[in-house]
Amino acid sequence: MLLRPFAVALVAMCPLLASQTAPQLGQSAPDFTLTDSAGSPVKLSAYKGKVVLLDFWATWCGGCKVEIPWYVEFQNKYRNDGLAAIGVSMDDDGWKSVKPFLEEHKLNYPVVIGNQDLASRYGGLPSLPMTLLIDRNGKIAESHAGMVDKDAFENKIKTLLHESPAK
Repeated sequence: MLLRPFAVALVAMCPLLASQTAPQLGQSAPDFTLTDSAGSPVKLSAYKGKVVLLDFWATWCGGCKVEIPWYVEFQNKYRNDGLAAIGVSMDDDGWKSVKPFLEEHKLNYPVVIGNQDLASRYGGLPSLPMTLLIDRNGKIAESHAGMVDKDAFENKIKTLLHESPAK
């Protein structure tokens, strides 16, 4: 008899669950404005015209710690070609864990603290790391849950950097 109320509740939640699907490739990346470790606002839409590497990560995530040096390298290598990396930490305790991590690792791109609203607009983040590439027009060109293949990801970045933004 408990099954029927559960089934009714599940059906009632379907619209909510459907609204949390990840943005599809080719769709506009959901905009956000969050503050970085210095208190400066970071607005995703301000990066239109650049290729954005958007990395959802956490200090406790092993794969994230492997990828972050790659993203620092990509930022150094392709910044002048139009790449902009943004890190979005999903640590529950926010800056308490992230600031010491940033002091130790010296990232060369802005890091903000994500929240549940942002996570749900990006599909609930099924796993970390979750990395997206956003093209010069603000559209999602690549979405990868889990660790990326460094060489394949770098090739995708180079391809996107060679594309011109739409007029």
